[in-house]
Amino acid sequence: MPTIIVASANPAKITAVSNAFKDAFPQQQFTITGVSSVSGVRDQPLTSEETLLGANNRVAYCRERYPSADYIVGLEAGLDCNFTFAWMVIEHQGKKSTARSASLPLPPLALAKIAQGIELGDVMDEMFAQQNIKQKGGAIAMLTQHLLTRSSVYQQALILALIPFLNPELY
Repeated sequence: MPTIIVASANPAKITAVSNAFKDAFPQQQFTITGVSSVSGVRDQPLTSEETLLGANNRVAYCRERYPSADYIVGLEAGLDCNFTFAWMVIEHQGKKSTARSASLPLPPLALAKIAQGIELGDVMDEMFAQQNIKQKGGAIAMLTQHLLTRSSVYQQALILALIPFLNPELY
């Protein structure tokens, strides 16, 4: 059975990866393992470039430790101006594919607290009287009144990142 290493122990990220692979490869079963990994960037990346670097670093960290895994998936959430989003990096058989999630506009109060060095998840916990929201529905669930979740938005981006593996003859 093919193995997928998710470069995170965050349940929301693992769920997104599991659902994306099930949707993309409905006839295939996978062994999926979440692994705490090192991003090599700030806990709250503040640019698209830094966020992408974090996702790539997570993939490299896991590939070094799990060289026989079929897929390594790195997800890194960060900021781009007044928006939060995430980069998805999927590595399979030496090839990498990336996709970016939808961008979520952040409220001015959240942006001000992030500018003070507070991580978005902690800001959302405070704003919505929650605990550990980043491992649940995320900021997007709170701000969309649960119309979307972190996992659902990541799942879409992961499916986009899987396109080259679904259509290898084109890539």
